[in-house]
Formats: sequence, C-alpha cells, structure tokens
Amino acid sequence: MPSAKNKKETRTGRKRIGDAFVDSRLITREQLREAIKHQGRTGGHLGSILIELGFITLDDLLDFLSLQSGVPGINLFTVDIDKPVLEKVPLETVFNAKVLPVSMDRNTLTLAMVNPHDFETISEVGFATGRKVHPVIVPAFMMEAARRSLLTAPSGGISGRLMERMAAGAQDMSAGVPPLMALLQHMIKSKASDMLLTAGVPPSLKISHEIKRLSLMPLTPDACEIYARELLSEDEWKQFSEKNDIGLAVTYPHVGRFRVSVFRQRGSIALAIRHFSEGIPTFAALNLPDWLKTYALKPMGLILIGGPAGHGKSTTLCALVDTINTQRKCNIVTLEDPVEFLHQHKMSNVNQRQVGRDTISFQEGLRSVFRQAPDVIVIGEMRDRETYAIALKAANTGHLVLSTIHAGDTTSMIESLINTFEPYRQTLVRSMLADSLILCLSQRLVPAREGERRVLALEKLINSHRIKNRIREEKTHHIRSQMQVGSQDFMSLDVALANLYKQGAIDLETGRRYAEDGAFFSELASGGA
Repeated sequence: MPSAKNKKETRTGRKRIGDAFVDSRLITREQLREAIKHQGRTGGHLGSILIELGFITLDDLLDFLSLQSGVPGINLFTVDIDKPVLEKVPLETVFNAKVLPVSMDRNTLTLAMVNPHDFETISEVGFATGRKVHPVIVPAFMMEAARRSLLTAPSGGISGRLMERMAAGAQDMSAGVPPLMALLQHMIKSKASDMLLTAGVPPSLKISHEIKRLSLMPLTPDACEIYARELLSEDEWKQFSEKNDIGLAVTYPHVGRFRVSVFRQRGSIALAIRHFSEGIPTFAALNLPDWLKTYALKPMGLILIGGPAGHGKSTTLCALVDTINTQRKCNIVTLEDPVEFLHQHKMSNVNQRQVGRDTISFQEGLRSVFRQAPDVIVIGEMRDRETYAIALKAANTGHLVLSTIHAGDTTSMIESLINTFEPYRQTLVRSMLADSLILCLSQRLVPAREGERRVLALEKLINSHRIKNRIREEKTHHIRSQMQVGSQDFMSLDVALANLYKQGAIDLETGRRYAEDGAFFSELASGGA
C-alpha cells in the first residue's frame, strides 16, 4: 500500500496508465476522459471503471496488464483458494504488499500481485515458504475484492464467486457501504466539518456540531478496517497496530486534504476524518478583523489562540501564518500534528515539520528549532511544560511565536500556562509572559441565523501596559471583572456574541447558549451596559 506522501504520485500514475490504455487502442481519448470524470465522482480503480462503463472487458484488462508487465495475468473470480494455501502467506503481508497466494505444489507458489515487479516481497515470500514464487498479475480492484473476502471469512478458504460478489458490492458486508472516496466527496458537498466511521452505525457527518447519520446500512467492524487500511501506509498500519491510535493527514488531488484519526473502540476500528478547506483561508472568509494583521507582523513575541476543539483554532493560525508569509521576508518553521494546510513559499521560506514524520515530538522539534535559523516559530498546539518553556524562551529572544492552546477563554490561557510550572518558577514565568505576550484570542464558531454555516465569535486580550501589570501582579482574574463591557485591549466572548446578535448574524437563543454569562449577554443584546 502506498505511503501517505506517495498518494499523489499514485494518482498521477493512474493518468499514465490511462494514456497506456489509449496508446494500446483499447479505449479512445474521449472514453478515458469520461472514465476519469466518473472516477472523480465515485472513486474506485480506473480498470474497474472502464469495465463498468463497458469500454473494455475483464479479459481485455488482464491481457493489457500482462502485456504491460511481462507477467501472466489471472482471473481470481474463476479460482477457489484453499485454506492451506492462504495460510502460506501472513494476512499482514497480503494486505500491506497487495499479494495473494493462489495455488502451490511441492516446489512452487503461485502469487497474485498488483505489482509483480516487487522483487523484495517475492524474495520474502519465497524465503518464508521455501518455494519458488511464480508471480501473476491481477487488477487492483480484483485484489481489493480478495482482501474484503479474507476479512469476511478469515478462518477458511475463499471462492472466486465470493470475490466476484465482493467486487460487485453484493456481499452483505459491503452492501450500502460506498467507497471511501465517494464518502469523502459527499462530506465535502455537504459542507460537513467531520466524517465519523464507527462499527454499528451508518457513516455519520458532523454539521454545525451535530451528528447527521447517512441513509446507509450500519458499518461492520470489517468495513471500518478496510477504510483504515486504505488510508494508512504499511509503516502507519504497523504503528497503529502497536499503539491502537494514529493521526495523519492525507491529500487526494481531485478531492481534497483531510486529517485522519484512526483508533480502536470496543475492540473494533473507528475513524474520524476532518476536511481541510481548499487553499489558504482569507481573513474575510473567516470573519477575522484586519487589525489582527498588525500583530501578526510583529518581529517578536507570543500570540496564543484558544478555544474548544473543532472551533477553527488551526484555521485562524493558518491565516496569520499566511499574512506573515505574504508580507515578510523571513524564515518560518512550523511544528504540526499533522500538517493541515500546505503553505507555498511566498516572500518567506516556510518549513513545515510534521510530528511523527519529520520529528519525533513537539518537544524534540522545539529543542532543535533554534539551529534552524527561524524568525517565526509556529507550534500547532502547546501541551506541556517543556513546550511552554521553549516557546517563552523563543519569544523573549527575538522570535515571533504563534501557537494554539486548549483553554476556555483568554485569561484562563494565561493562568493555565503559568500554573503548568512549579510554584517556585511561576514568578519568573509571569514576568517572561508579561514581557513577551502580544495577544490572546479565544474563539467560537457559532451557528448562523440563516443556513448551515457558522460565524466566528472572537474574544481578544491585547497585552497593553495595564494588562502587563495585571499579569505580573497575579491579578489576571481582574481583567474579566473590571473590563467586562469591553475596551480596546479586552473584549469578552459575551460582548462579541452580543455584537453578532446586533448585526443580525446570530439569533438570541444561540447567543445565550454560547455565552459565559447568559444574563449579561442578554443585557448587552438588549442595548444595556
């Protein structure tokens, strides 16, 4: 199975295969365009789509693959494979290397392969079985049907008829369960933030923080495993098998970019998939105020963005980074888990490091960041004392540091950061934070009055002279009580919600539901204070 970073190359390769079909005169250029268009709508493999559209037959496809590879082809739908044969190759190898033992005698093992020139796998299977391996080529969709069959009846043999039924989608396990690509495309079309795949319920979308189940059959544990194996590379699957959860980002050029979390629950696999917006979001699209750009362009200091999960912290962070990238000539180093938005080099150089792939952890990446000549350091999320300490050091030594943090509001961000440290260090940390902090933002994405979209409610705390003094004097809690109705350096979430209500962006009940103090919000919304 190709790694996540090679998925783009895999899909580029499909175009070359399509050209080869045209060059062999099996199909016309117009038929290829129609097949690729169909593939973009429904997903799936090009070969099976050409058969589905009636442009070629299965025999045509097998002959073509055999001619291209120089290896005989085999129609798995006409073959029954006994249990002793299947047991010759571990199931892990079958899934990861896309191979299937078909038959054997005393000296030879016939091995169906999607890539019959994978000599490393051929050598490994030959060594493990003590037999000479005779490779035969099969289409990718046929191998996928065989893998589904193995998950349905892992303890016995499999028949060609079963594999054919799997390919046609007639088997109960796959009935009503569309290809992953089709689900992803439906997710985007529905403007959902997340898709949830869990055994026992149909595929579900999260729209405006509410679950909406699709009108499909409940997923089986086997179906969820198939989705997971499709998304994970061989190394990622091994890591998942050891730790029982893994996070990654994947890109499908004709569909979109997604953050994927794969985890175990009740003994089966579940997936949470989040769609990243195409391109870098603008301030206007996010409803971010333009005054933020002034602070993003500061040469040094600390900017913190907080709020609950799923309320756009990473998106706001991305927009700030793009502002710097567009208007400053500097070196930007990011640490992300995973990399969500892909930044192009504009006026700045942007080096995006993914935790788990480019560096072991946030802490390890930050320890070495000063050797990478950064002007701007972007931390996807600050989670622990060591990360806070390095971020403060960087912000106090001439770097601009931007990060997200899990906290309910702007003042609790400050206290949460300080309280992470031992009591004897907190006075020094308060002083360093008072000197380096530029601003804190706390945000909520709130259901709009009309439609299914959400609007941004933004609490701000700008580190003015009087805010600095309150941080140093351990009087951060006074900020909320003494500046409740808002000022130039502090505007609470309740004030922001009241302003959205007065603008007609949200209704009164929504504002009350998201407000910290419902009574105070109602007073502001009615024109009081």
